[in-house]
Amino acid sequence: MRKFKLPNTYVLIATLIVLCAVATWVVPGGQYITAEDGTLSFENVPSEPQTWQVFSAIYHGFVKQAGIIVFILVVGGAFWLLNATGAVSEGINRFIGKVGKRDRLVLAAITVLFSLAGAVFGMSEETIPFVGIVVPLVVSMGYDAFMGMLVVYVASNIGFSSAFLNPFTVGIAQGMAGLPLFSGMGYRLICWALFTALLVLAVWIYAGRCRKSMPEVVEVPGDEKEGRCPPDTSTTLRLTSRQGWILAVLGLTVVALIVGVTCWDWYLPEITGLFLLMGIVCGIIAGFSANRIADELIAGARDILSAALVVGFASGIIVILQDGRIVDSILHGMQEGLDGTGPMTSLSTMYGIQALINFLIPSATAKAAITIPIMAPFADMVGVSRQAMVLAFQFGDGFTNMLTPTSGVLMAALAMARIPYSRWLAWIWKAVLVLLVLGFLMLIPTLWVW
Repeated sequence: MRKFKLPNTYVLIATLIVLCAVATWVVPGGQYITAEDGTLSFENVPSEPQTWQVFSAIYHGFVKQAGIIVFILVVGGAFWLLNATGAVSEGINRFIGKVGKRDRLVLAAITVLFSLAGAVFGMSEETIPFVGIVVPLVVSMGYDAFMGMLVVYVASNIGFSSAFLNPFTVGIAQGMAGLPLFSGMGYRLICWALFTALLVLAVWIYAGRCRKSMPEVVEVPGDEKEGRCPPDTSTTLRLTSRQGWILAVLGLTVVALIVGVTCWDWYLPEITGLFLLMGIVCGIIAGFSANRIADELIAGARDILSAALVVGFASGIIVILQDGRIVDSILHGMQEGLDGTGPMTSLSTMYGIQALINFLIPSATAKAAITIPIMAPFADMVGVSRQAMVLAFQFGDGFTNMLTPTSGVLMAALAMARIPYSRWLAWIWKAVLVLLVLGFLMLIPTLWVW
């Protein structure tokens, strides 16, 4: 009996686009209207059944995610150029030689750091370049590309989901719910600490499995079958002066990224420019000619092009639903299902609705703008505190970010790690299911805590 195999990533996305187009023929149209006082009301409108638009949706999807696609291509080229200097591989080899058997402590520290970043300032898109930095590091330490995604992307999502200071989830949702900003922090801190501790434990367990299953061969991002032996770290390697300066530029780039995001509200244009500058400066330090620098940038963009295309294709799913005018109808139908339920059932249903909506609207801000004004007064009617409702929004919004194909950040991170979406889905879905169950269990005490 043949073992079931997930379809190619592009086939999977194309199937979802077609299914969404079929839904536009079945689901009634509708839209939310914002009144002058800011309240939302729903009204039925004719749907727009989609047919040949399944093809034009791809174009509009690329336009919608043009920023992230350009970001992937430029950063991919910059890192290709950086790797061509040889400084990163030499620096990693020296680092591994010094770390020795303390590598799990390093992985745990990276995990906590990115989880904290997600919890405090909502690190999301900013994880993409760090994936490109950390994945080669952990691969050279003897692990696989999934470990790099685990300690960076998954860690930041855990922090994002259980945040106590995230302005993009906690701040916006509490403001719309009429709650004091960042109130209820005590219980949210407990949630964040618990989820982060469990993730650190998972990292340690997975590290042990990687060591046992791949004692001499590790997976290289983008290569699904073959691997390579971990570098020989028995001797301490000496960096050339040029390589030392290149690593210093890389370090300054990371510092500039953190400062720019936290203090100057940098986003994709600034971050893209920063890494392009980094690549060019590193090429100049390495002594490359202008032609060599351009060739390396183009080679890097070419290498990552296929993965970058996935982002545009996946965005076509949302385009079909929005053009068919059924997104708001789906949301309204979910929210109507809350009528006549008790506090426990209502809270769990709110949680489930937020998790499902995340497949339609990956943006936390947009989701909060649509759902919080409706769920906040309903929470009052059924005896659920607005703090509990906001936490249900956080958990539902964050955990499913790790598997929804409509998330441009996820697709970009996978592109940087060279992991096909189909393989990632097969690897992560059980963990997301566990997180959703744990999130529900953490919501239960809120019926009495708040």
